[in-house]
Amino acid sequence: MDDINTLAARRRLLQLAGLLALGGATGAAFAAAKPRVINVVAKKFDFVPSEIRVKKGEAITLKLTAPEVPMGINIADFGVRADIVPGKPTLLSFVTDKAGSFPFLCDVFCGSGHEDMSGTLIVSE
Repeated sequence: MDDINTLAARRRLLQLAGLLALGGATGAAFAAAKPRVINVVAKKFDFVPSEIRVKKGEAITLKLTAPEVPMGINIADFGVRADIVPGKPTLLSFVTDKAGSFPFLCDVFCGSGHEDMSGTLIVSE
């Protein structure tokens, strides 16, 4: 009888350990999926900051604002772009799934300095 009780206790303990491990893994995945928000201001004729540093595999959301005129942002290497309207924050979310240095630029004509309005997304391993 004691052997049966001992086996049952071990089984319950293993089940509990499995549930805790599963819960921990699920919690870690959930925490990793929450994007990091990075504020970016698109102003004539600069992005502030013009250099954004993130880690490979990181989920990020760029919170974009434009205080002056309509702008755009295009990060071609990640296949993402957005229009930025003055007075209305724009959220651009994606996962940085490759490492390297990637240019981004304004793709909505915003004046005579438009062609030089760019920045760099740096994704480290």
